[in-house]
Amino acid sequence: MFSENHKKTGCIEVVCGSMFSGKTEELIRRLRRAQFANQVIAIFKPAVDNRYSDVEVVSHDFHKISSTPIQDPKKMLEVGPDVEVVGVDEAQFFDESLVDVCQQLANRGIRVIVAGLDTDYLGLPFGPMPRLMAVAEDVQKVHAICVKCGNLANHSHRLSKSKDLVLLGEKDVYEPLCRACYNRAIAEDGAPR
Repeated sequence: MFSENHKKTGCIEVVCGSMFSGKTEELIRRLRRAQFANQVIAIFKPAVDNRYSDVEVVSHDFHKISSTPIQDPKKMLEVGPDVEVVGVDEAQFFDESLVDVCQQLANRGIRVIVAGLDTDYLGLPFGPMPRLMAVAEDVQKVHAICVKCGNLANHSHRLSKSKDLVLLGEKDVYEPLCRACYNRAIAEDGAPR
């Protein structure tokens, strides 16, 4: 039994990987388990991500959970004192302040679960994800399957010619590729790395 003086300890968990690797699915799974354990949860996503829903976190296979769309990560600090678990989807779309917000929440004793792309379409570290991985107690890298050869995919190859860093899309815009197939595709595209 815990004593009355026992203080819950917070933590940061990061689920990262390429497009179509199951990041959001894993986030939803962890949040549903917390709900099953009668823990109070709060879920956030960037307001810019409205691919499937304005107010839900939705995986590519359409599992979903209610969320609060926000522009500024600091809004997460407004969660009530009863919140035990905070989920964050598409973390790469937030600015660097997300790292400090997650740290503050964890320091309050909250379990923070963050899902996001670890690299962008050029294979470079994406947004606040590298710093989040550095300060997290747990990092799980999930993988898609390369659509060209069937190996584990680590890259999100952009099929569009857009040079915008943020380009929302699905299988019509991105494909998961392994290192070798990604390097081959980048060479064929003539894209700089």
